[in-house]
Amino acid sequence: MKKILNVPQNAVPEMLAGMVKAHSGLITLLSGTQAVVRKDAPVKGKVAIISGGGSGHEPAHAGYVGRGMLDAALAGAVFAAPPLDDALAALKHCATEQGVLFIIKNYTGDRLLFDMLSEEAEDMGIPTRSVVVADDVAIAEREGTPGRRGVAGTVLIHKIAGARADLGGSLEEVYQVAQKAASWVRSMGVALSPCTLPGSTQPSFTLDEDQIEIGIGIHGEAGVRREKLQPARELTQKLLEKILVDLPYQAGDEVAVLVNGMGSTPLMELYIVFNEVETFLHSKGITIYKALVGEYMTSLDMAGFSITLLKLDAELKELLDHPCLTPCWVQS
Repeated sequence: MKKILNVPQNAVPEMLAGMVKAHSGLITLLSGTQAVVRKDAPVKGKVAIISGGGSGHEPAHAGYVGRGMLDAALAGAVFAAPPLDDALAALKHCATEQGVLFIIKNYTGDRLLFDMLSEEAEDMGIPTRSVVVADDVAIAEREGTPGRRGVAGTVLIHKIAGARADLGGSLEEVYQVAQKAASWVRSMGVALSPCTLPGSTQPSFTLDEDQIEIGIGIHGEAGVRREKLQPARELTQKLLEKILVDLPYQAGDEVAVLVNGMGSTPLMELYIVFNEVETFLHSKGITIYKALVGEYMTSLDMAGFSITLLKLDAELKELLDHPCLTPCWVQS
């Protein structure tokens, strides 16, 4: 597998160094850590928002650090939870008297990290709340797991919570609206090919030329079932049928739609998927208020896509429309 690297073991720090150099007016890297923070942090009088997880999901999470979204993003090794020391450094740097909200994807390592961070914050007298995102409807088909995974829908929670904090919301207000959004977001994904970790010669799983994985996660894992490749219309409908009944979404609902590339899928194919999403939702009487198409939460170089729906009310629409300025989500 060909990759553009120097030394595989340095892939994450070199990637972060490049990101902060490319967006030096917005973000910076805390010395001796892999924690990316707002250039103007701490922002006095504002609830700070911290998220993160393993690397390999770029532009998540550091790409969403900036005004109107995150105050800090923690980056672990590829597909591994960040170290506690980095999380503590970000907490101490960004925390304000208004408190800190943690946005956590539902993975065991991330949950443990933020649980420990919450305890440290309590010892330091910093008020915190946590929102756990578990939007992947595919994982409900598996037993004996920690529960549904947090996947691409997490980015929408960053946007909602970040906007409320930017508007001066209290910690409780930011928590409540982020929790509401987390309860109204659903996602599911499909892979056409696996990903390969930096330095590895083997992909995370193998597929025959005509096979796909339905119900993938974002850590290179296989899906919940393997099927033959099928047209975009059938694939899209298959994912949406699973997503729609889960909340359930109903005729008359307004939603935000995120068609997310997994790292190696051309925009042409993602827009073909969105075309099918719009047609299918229209047939169900569901209106798309906001559409996002592109790479927002990837799995290295995996080919495939995920679909995320977020049910909206007036409050969530206002927050989605609120301006933000980050390396990878700019909105005026």
